Amino acid sequence: MSLVSNNIKSLRKLYRYTQEQLAERIGIKRSLLGAYEEGRADPRLNNLLKIGEIFGVLVDDLISQDLSGMTEEKWEKYSGRTKGPNTRFKVLSITVDQDNRENIELVPQKAAAGYLNGYGDPEYLEELPKFKLPILAEDATYRAFEISGDSMLPVQPGSIIIGKYVETLDYIMDGKTYILVTSREGVVYKRVFNKIKEEGKILLISDNKVYSPYEVVPEEILEIWEAKAYLSIQFPTPRSESDMTVEKLAAIVMDLQQEVIRLKERK
Repeated sequence: MSLVSNNIKSLRKLYRYTQEQLAERIGIKRSLLGAYEEGRADPRLNNLLKIGEIFGVLVDDLISQDLSGMTEEKWEKYSGRTKGPNTRFKVLSITVDQDNRENIELVPQKAAAGYLNGYGDPEYLEELPKFKLPILAEDATYRAFEISGDSMLPVQPGSIIIGKYVETLDYIMDGKTYILVTSREGVVYKRVFNKIKEEGKILLISDNKVYSPYEVVPEEILEIWEAKAYLSIQFPTPRSESDMTVEKLAAIVMDLQQEVIRLKERK
């Protein structure tokens, strides 16, 4: 029996799931889960990702560490560690060209909803459009997302944001723009501020001040991509002085709203 088989079986028993219950949560047949636990079949990456999410375990640990001797007390300590600010995100699926060089996969607007279910599935990624961009450094992984809505004006809806994969929450730099794949909001493009140490949350702000900031917790974040470039067929138009004045006033109002919220929370 393989290491991953032992781990799946041990974690299922630790969480007091029957095979039927766990298989239903993963979205597979009970017989397939039984084959995983007995070492007669190896889980596909998308199922490993689901198992990792259910148990709060990193896929790297699921396939490489012996977790079978975990007591409930030890598991609580482990779970707290994997959810901390130094957490690495789960194993990233990629595609490569005939020369074994990584592609840049494009996630169009129409495919954004499906990306939440297929981001870890190599077969899903294989169906996405792919391209190269020689101006980007080759020592990183990139993905492109077509954005919708006007929350990040002056970047126009329909623009394609090319992001560099961010491996841990520690790498987030306040004020920079990122593509975030979240379980609650889906794929969003926002300016990000890391408030995990102070408040346990990530603050997301739109460049279009009409939209209010909001927060997400680390557990909701599936992937983060630092914006490195964008492609658009619409060129930005010069902003008038009155436009900038309105933006400044909107920013002041937004700051006041946030201060009122903070004061209410302190009571």
